Amino acid sequence: MKITKAQSLANRAHIVKTASELFRERGYDGVGVAELMAAAGFTQGGFYKHFGSKADLMAEAAATSLSQSVASTESLDLRQFISFYVSRDHRDGRSEGCTLAALCGDAARQSGEFKATFAEGIERTLAKLQQKYQSDEQAPRDVARAKMIDMLAHAIGAVMLSRACPDDAPLADEILEVCRAEMTASLPQ
Repeated sequence: MKITKAQSLANRAHIVKTASELFRERGYDGVGVAELMAAAGFTQGGFYKHFGSKADLMAEAAATSLSQSVASTESLDLRQFISFYVSRDHRDGRSEGCTLAALCGDAARQSGEFKATFAEGIERTLAKLQQKYQSDEQAPRDVARAKMIDMLAHAIGAVMLSRACPDDAPLADEILEVCRAEMTASLPQ
């Protein structure tokens, strides 16, 4: 049975969403095409009707999830962002969490074109954070950008370090608590 163009687009979007969640949970090498398609409810053969390669899907899933990460924190001020991002819930919610914290290490091993997708996501994230910072503090643009680069790197690093510890390790929580406190203290009162 032939499907409509609208259904084909909906199927593709569902595959991208499923891939994004699985990639954030297990990394790019931790998910095969057959498993991914089964998780999305489709056959492996249908994959190539939508994507030229797994790398194409990885790039689209990354772009989509990076945009969603930025959108999900849109309404938060910087203190709320820190509290949300550098938390046990975010740390444990790999498949729904930030793509940067989940996949920066994997992205570093990909092609330059793929890295450009991540760089665009990082730039969008920094721009949103910088807007929040500049509305709270009348800092010059270059100062605000430097502060937000430091804060984003600190937040991502905290989540990554915490995830590298066993789930029940006191160190996992200590890393988050210390980094969250230091980041919050570094913001203007």
